[in-house]
Amino acid sequence: MKIVVVGGTGLIGSKLVTKLGEHGHEAVPASPNTGVNTLTGEGLAEVLDGASVVIDVSNSPSFEDAAVLEFFQTSTGNLLAAEEKAGVGHHVALSVVGTERRPDIGYFRAKVAQEKLIKDSPIPFSIVHATQFFEFARRIADEAADGGTVRMPPVLFQPIAGEEVAQTVGRTAVGSPLNGRLDIAGPERFRMDEFFRGALAAWGDPREVVTDPHAHYFGAEMRDSDLVPGEGATLGELKYADWLASNAGE
Repeated sequence: MKIVVVGGTGLIGSKLVTKLGEHGHEAVPASPNTGVNTLTGEGLAEVLDGASVVIDVSNSPSFEDAAVLEFFQTSTGNLLAAEEKAGVGHHVALSVVGTERRPDIGYFRAKVAQEKLIKDSPIPFSIVHATQFFEFARRIADEAADGGTVRMPPVLFQPIAGEEVAQTVGRTAVGSPLNGRLDIAGPERFRMDEFFRGALAAWGDPREVVTDPHAHYFGAEMRDSDLVPGEGATLGELKYADWLASNAGE
C-alpha cells in the first residue's frame, strides 16, 4: 500500500520509510525538503494521491509555547483536511507519553491539541505515545548543563531506541486503526539522575550529574511518574548500554 510519512526525512521518519519499503510498501517521505509543507499546504494534495495511510512523525522547529502550538494545530489541521479529500483510511501520529498529565507544559499542551484534532476528525486513527529516545539523551544532558554540572531530577525515566519506536509505529500503520492510543517505552526504568550519571560515564563526559528535585525538563519541574507509561504499555527489548555499544558516537 502507499503510505505517506510526514516528517519522513527525520530520525524516526527515515527509519520508517526504510522499514516499510523493506516490507513491500510504497513509503513516501513528505517534508519541506521533498516539496511538501504541511504549514502552507504546498504539495499535500499531490503526495496524498492514492495514499491508504498517513503517518505523521513531524515536529515543530521551535519549542517556544506559542510557536509549537501554532505548528501542531496548523500542520495537523491542513493534513487532516487534505487526507479527507484524498480518501485516506488511516491517520497515525507519534506523540509523547505523559502529554495529558501536564497541560501546563507548552510542548505537551501542543501535542494534546494535535491529538484532539485527530480524534475529532472523521478519519480512523491510531496515536502512538513514546517515551524519550536514546538518540536524544545527549541533547537532554546538554540542555540541563550548567557549566561543569548537569542538573537532573530524580524522577522516573524509561527511554527507548528510535529503531523500536519506528518498528511499532510501522506495525501500527499497516494494521487496523486503533481509534485510540498505544504507549511504548524502553525495557528498563531508571531514575533520571541515575540514568544520566551512568550515561555520562559511558560517554566519557567529565561533567558531574547533580540530583536536583527542582531541575526543569521541558521548562517545568516534573512529578515522579510524568514521563513513564502506566500499565499495559508495549516495551522495547533493546537496553541503553547495548544500543550505545552498537551506536558508537551517539
